[in-house]
Amino acid sequence: MSIFNLDTALLRKSTMAALVVGLPLAGCGSSVTTGAAAGAATGAVIAGPVGAAVGGVTGATVGALTPDETVRVREYVVTQQRPSVRLTGDVDVGYRLPTRVALYPVPPSVGVRTDYRYAVVNNRRLIVDPSTREVVYVIQ
Repeated sequence: MSIFNLDTALLRKSTMAALVVGLPLAGCGSSVTTGAAAGAATGAVIAGPVGAAVGGVTGATVGALTPDETVRVREYVVTQQRPSVRLTGDVDVGYRLPTRVALYPVPPSVGVRTDYRYAVVNNRRLIVDPSTREVVYVIQ
């Protein structure tokens, strides 16, 4: 038990279940809202209320691109030779990039249905929402 009276073993189990099963299914959505809903539903079925919360967050993060689009964007972005910008701190999903970081378009020939751009920061390729400059996906 933790200070919040949560069963930490159940929390860990719920989190893992939602991530392992919810992540691939949530990624099938075509929007953040669809991804969040699918992730929450999957997490709830597998792990109850805690799984719903974890699955919803996971689905919202990944739900912006379909799995096929994610693969195509990854294949395109890793072949591009763009300069890397050095930033201090942990640049991860949710981080808002400063305006000095260039955002590059993904051409229509890649076949994605979003306006997302990509950036290269700290030698990592990031998928970015250009309207907010927020990192939505880190290409591994």
